[in-house]
Amino acid sequence: MIARLPLRVRLTLVFAVCMAVLLLVVGIFLYLRLRTELLGTTDAALRAQSGVIAAGVDLGGGNFGDQTGTSVNGVETFAQVIRASGVVVDSSQAVAVPLFTRSELYGVHAPTFFDRTVAGVPGTARLLASPAGDGANASFVVVGTSLAPTASVLSGFLAVLLIGGPLALAAASGLGWLIAGAALRPVEQVRREAEAVSVSDLGRRLPVPLSQDELARLVSTLNEMLARLQTSFDHERRFVDDASHELRTPLTNLKAEVDLSLARARSPEELEAALRSASVEVDRLAALASDLLLYSRADGGRVPLALRRVRLDEIVAEACAAHELAANAAGIRLLADAPPVTAIVDEIRVRQAVDNLIDNALRHTPADGCVEVRVDDLDDDHARIVVEDTGAGFEPGFLATAFEPFARGDMDRASSAPGAGLGLAIVRVIAGAHGGSVCASNREGGGASVTLELPRRS
Repeated sequence: MIARLPLRVRLTLVFAVCMAVLLLVVGIFLYLRLRTELLGTTDAALRAQSGVIAAGVDLGGGNFGDQTGTSVNGVETFAQVIRASGVVVDSSQAVAVPLFTRSELYGVHAPTFFDRTVAGVPGTARLLASPAGDGANASFVVVGTSLAPTASVLSGFLAVLLIGGPLALAAASGLGWLIAGAALRPVEQVRREAEAVSVSDLGRRLPVPLSQDELARLVSTLNEMLARLQTSFDHERRFVDDASHELRTPLTNLKAEVDLSLARARSPEELEAALRSASVEVDRLAALASDLLLYSRADGGRVPLALRRVRLDEIVAEACAAHELAANAAGIRLLADAPPVTAIVDEIRVRQAVDNLIDNALRHTPADGCVEVRVDDLDDDHARIVVEDTGAGFEPGFLATAFEPFARGDMDRASSAPGAGLGLAIVRVIAGAHGGSVCASNREGGGASVTLELPRRS
């Protein structure tokens, strides 16, 4: 229930409870301290009065006259002198009966205080019994006073505590409410600013307080989170825009082929050509959709892998054989240098990455050029697949973004080269899913080099 209350109310309640405990402890301490001081004053007065009377007894006197009303340090006292036999030698008029019996005095060997009810004395009486004299004068001096004034003072002080305590607690709680409101006011301002941030205004940032405290650090962290969200949102928006652009081209071509076929009567040969062209566009759409699905899964960290021990040299050999016809048609030599190397990887995904690298190299290598695929055994834990070509290489400004989705160099866009710009991005996704890496560079003698490094063990 308390957890559902507003933070300001909870802070005020905690403050009020702490203040209540503090006031209670302080009140008890002050009450006990006042009681001790009052009793100490009373006891000191009784000791002084007892000393005066005991001095007279030691001199051989038994009578001291009426001590009723005698005041020492502001405390009114009464007294009795009692022989060791229990006979009262002298007594104040305020007390008409012996204050102690013989048996009670038998165990008193030093000044001893007693609290008891005495006839004729209001309230509880504080008594001090002290031995005095010796031999035939052996007696006990008993001095006492009423504790009614002390009780009255303590009662008044307790009333003040019971009335002033709740008032002080109420005032402290109100102050705590104001302090909590002042402390939470910057938080409310940050909340209103955060509420104003929308998808259309992700560039907006929260004002950082000048104080270098927890709130300033929280706002800085929120601004960093907003910056990451903006970067991620911009990335997603560019991805969607680029994907829409890439999907629009094959869809437009496919619709054009269908519309052209329906525009007038066509011969079987013309219809077959149109269907073949449409099939090419459909294959292009299917490949693009597959790449987009793989990339979107990679962005969410959900790339499925079927790991098993395979030979990387066999994957490279199969990929080269699959591209042999395309390489021959383009007048490009496709070479493979792959000694036996095993690794625990997803064979289908690694083959897809190698296919993408070979396809990218073939598209950027001129006739009479050469594309070489090499497998290197780095150590017991890592292996790499290197694809090198003798083409123009990567443009200097394109190397930093070569593995971004839909990234295409100026020469690619100018030449309208086929491909959506997802090939190298998919290679990076596959490498990252395996815990490996991929990098691109230009060869010193001309051409491009792409290195795919993979862990050999799961």
